[in-house]
Amino acid sequence: MTKKMIKLAFCLSLMMVGPAAFAQEATEEAAPKVQQTTLWQMIQQGGWAMIPLGLMSTGMVYFIVQNGLATREKVLLRPDMMPEFIMLMKDKKVLEAHALCKENETLFTYVFAAGLERCSTKGDINFSKVKEAIDEASTEEVTSYMKPIDYLSIIGATSPMLGLLGTVSGMIKAFQTIGAQGMGKPEALAGNIGEALVTTATGLIIAIPAMLFYYYFRNNFIKSCATLGRNIGALLDTLESGELPLGFEDKGE
Repeated sequence: MTKKMIKLAFCLSLMMVGPAAFAQEATEEAAPKVQQTTLWQMIQQGGWAMIPLGLMSTGMVYFIVQNGLATREKVLLRPDMMPEFIMLMKDKKVLEAHALCKENETLFTYVFAAGLERCSTKGDINFSKVKEAIDEASTEEVTSYMKPIDYLSIIGATSPMLGLLGTVSGMIKAFQTIGAQGMGKPEALAGNIGEALVTTATGLIIAIPAMLFYYYFRNNFIKSCATLGRNIGALLDTLESGELPLGFEDKGE
């Protein structure tokens, strides 16, 4: 009697669980799978605005790499050459220092060479004219070096506006679709709304790193310019006094 009751209970459990399992499988098969959107599909969905945004992203990467290489302090100031320049200034070897500047052209050597060009070969040095020439050359060079840095600021300010323009374009198309087909087909609005959202996100993705790197390069370059003025001032003092500055070996290292 007990065995019959166990068999009966087992059969009833199969009758209850079986249909539920089959119903769950049928529901899973009937449910539509969420389609994964690739990066290229998102770019295509963004529409015409993705073309200028793509150019801006390429320009951003280019200027980040260029400024990262060109605005390094060891490239701009050549601190490794400071001991040699100080010894030349101590010995009043202006021509040799000018030739050394021409052989190693960078921000520091260009500005310093401009001041040395105002020195007389006879030994008479008008330091007011030398400093005037250095100020003129430094202004010229600072402007030249700041241009690639400022381009990052332009990209950071312009890309969100382009993204917003793409957003407005997508929303206009969405309202045109609503006016023509009504609200009965939401899938018809998906492309227009996707265009609006993708362009906004792309503009911000470009603008945020562009502005971060702009402030980073600008602040580093301002610091390098301040160090440039201090180094050239030390060289001119050595040229005028003929004495070595205190601790110049540490500066050269």
